[in-house]
Amino acid sequence: MRLFSMYGWVRARYAMNVRRRGLMEAPWAGGVALLVCVVVAMLLANLPATKLYYHNLLETDLSLVVKSPGGVIDWAFPRGMTVEGFINDCLMVIFFFTVGLEIKREVVCGHLSSVRRAILPVVAAAGGMIAPALIFALFNHGTPAANGWGIPTATDIAFAVGILSMLGDRVPVSLKIFLTALAIADDLGAILVIALFYGGELHLVCLAIALVILAAVYALNRLGEKRMIFYLVPAVVVWGLFYYSGVHSTLSGVAMALVIPMEPRFSREYFMHKMSWLKDCLVGANPDLDGDGVEDDFPNEEHRFHLREMRRLASGSMGMSYRLEHALTPYVTFLIMPIFALANAGVEINSAEYFNIFHVGPETGAVGLGVFFGLMIGKPLGIFLASFAAVKFRVAEMPDGATWRMLLAVACLGGIGFTMSLFVDGLAYTDAGLIDRGKIAILMGSTAAAVLGSVLIVLFSKKPKTE
Repeated sequence: MRLFSMYGWVRARYAMNVRRRGLMEAPWAGGVALLVCVVVAMLLANLPATKLYYHNLLETDLSLVVKSPGGVIDWAFPRGMTVEGFINDCLMVIFFFTVGLEIKREVVCGHLSSVRRAILPVVAAAGGMIAPALIFALFNHGTPAANGWGIPTATDIAFAVGILSMLGDRVPVSLKIFLTALAIADDLGAILVIALFYGGELHLVCLAIALVILAAVYALNRLGEKRMIFYLVPAVVVWGLFYYSGVHSTLSGVAMALVIPMEPRFSREYFMHKMSWLKDCLVGANPDLDGDGVEDDFPNEEHRFHLREMRRLASGSMGMSYRLEHALTPYVTFLIMPIFALANAGVEINSAEYFNIFHVGPETGAVGLGVFFGLMIGKPLGIFLASFAAVKFRVAEMPDGATWRMLLAVACLGGIGFTMSLFVDGLAYTDAGLIDRGKIAILMGSTAAAVLGSVLIVLFSKKPKTE
């Protein structure tokens, strides 16, 4: 009886783990987590009981400070680091690192691995970045808000793919692949925009040392070094050098991701031979190590040794790039990005003027108009027109089973900016008023694009009734 109850308990635990794993890996789960954190951040920033604590927490100093009583020694690292800065400059490095790993994987062996497969999403991503930047510039040229043209150029892959997954089979699989590849190409474009246009004053010595270290790590990769310690330690050093170089520190994550090995440490033949030998060792292991005539519980110490060797062998038979991406993605999706949303989406609404995205002023320009219409109209229009031109001029092929109407609907989901848009907003402006107006416009523009895209997909997927 006890055996059957134990069997039932094991089955129940296994089923629960499967359900938990399914929830963690669901494409929509990351978007839901972000949405919840946006709502919480807005509440924390505006409720009288919490707003003071919320803003004070974000401004708390996190620097490691060493001071002598006479003031001879006054050292801090990183100097001026706050909780908000730690989130944006440290935690987001891991986000950009996983983005870099994903881009590298797609370029080497994924949807962007050949010109034929990559041309349409790459062209569409380019159109989806140029059009919103132009719309923003039309509203804000010559105003204090002009530097924010990069805000509406990004697509948030978590929200966009999450909405597609919730809409089920209304969208052809080819268009889901198209949007995913487009978002990845868009991330690469956003990284280039940040690197080229939103850095600070360059300190060439720090940057040169960082580049030398990156070159040395790349050489290690080419020489066949597959041990992780030789990549993670330089990653921390490179981050520190980028932090002081004037190039935004998060880009160190992308740079390191590009030099991480994709090839496994062990070949297939070695893995099969070694695993077979370890299996035989495990089966033939001494079941009675203490010599009392009674078999030890499995696993005993000898069993555990062989199991550890099996795990090491299995780990080394997968590329470091894949292992890191697989290990970090859940933490990025359900920890780092929600924390980023909590820290950056909280806008204190002092008056209804903040929600008036059509407000134009001499000190704020038309940042709300530029961001809102850049995301809601510029992104979909740029993606659609660039795709249409590429197909009509036979540069690229239409995704299988897709129609122009459905491609337009999916392009609207490309207007969901959020994570990268919020990040660029914080880099583009130093004035708190401009930053907050940009955040409100990002939230409203992304919401409008999500609703518009979802409605169009539902409408265009309806089949005509037959008599």
